[in-house]
Amino acid sequence: MLTRLILTALLASLIAPLQAAEPLRVANQKSGIKLLLQAAGELKDVPYPIEFSEFPAAAPLGEALNAGAVDVGGLGDAPYVFALGSGAPLKVVAVTEADGRFSTSILVPKDSPLHTVADLKGKRIVTNRGSVGHFLVIRALREAGLQTSDVQLINLLPSDARTALEAGSADAWSTWDPYTTIAITQNGARILRNSDSLLSNQGYLAATQQAIDTKQAQLDDFIKRMDRAYQWANSHPQQYAAAQAKVTGLPLAVHLASASNTRFTRIPITPAIVSNLQQTADIYLEEGVLTRPVDVSKGFDDRFNPPTLTGVNP
Repeated sequence: MLTRLILTALLASLIAPLQAAEPLRVANQKSGIKLLLQAAGELKDVPYPIEFSEFPAAAPLGEALNAGAVDVGGLGDAPYVFALGSGAPLKVVAVTEADGRFSTSILVPKDSPLHTVADLKGKRIVTNRGSVGHFLVIRALREAGLQTSDVQLINLLPSDARTALEAGSADAWSTWDPYTTIAITQNGARILRNSDSLLSNQGYLAATQQAIDTKQAQLDDFIKRMDRAYQWANSHPQQYAAAQAKVTGLPLAVHLASASNTRFTRIPITPAIVSNLQQTADIYLEEGVLTRPVDVSKGFDDRFNPPTLTGVNP
């Protein structure tokens, strides 16, 4: 009985500071972090306030992080380089790998005469500048012996890019899930080149240095909730898809196709992760996406790695 009382008192002493803590301001993309946490039940009994802000894509989300308007948000590895390039003190605090057949891909209409990346020479490709889709185009063109100057890149947000592809004002669209799933299942779009061997398909949870310094307890708890939510999504694709469909208004089948074929795995922050991202930054610099070199080693903090994932501070 005494032991139970001691444990109860200890738990209360740990929770009390969080209950009095400042809100954790989380940047969210539609059908992203907030939806996942809600579906998995991880927004129940949170011992501190969470304030979500909505963003249509990674680029404006990164700008909000840079401006300090939010504390933490999810970005792909390529968009994170773009955010770091703006000079704000950001740190990756967690990395999750998404392995799925509907991940980032270059899409073309179902009746398109284009069948290889080499066929894109002289064609119009829509993507969002600084996004993981943009980076896929760069890598795919290089693999095919082409340069970005050999194509016409058009910078559009996903909703406008989808319209452009459907209307025939673009020849190809480089984008990510759930937009790949939507285009494939609803419009019959065809994958011209997927991201296999070209991208890491890693998602970064990035936080401002100020949030790390002043809200470490909230961040630590939030990351653990994200971990549990991803594990829940892996084992409950039907429920996860149903939750997504309620938010997006898209048919359940669209999201179920993605959820059933995607597995999320938390991976540690290691020197190899840093090295891979540095390569991305160097390529962006070569392409003129970045105007100055970026040392990405300053953009990671492995203190939030769980005990089973050992990392090394770069």
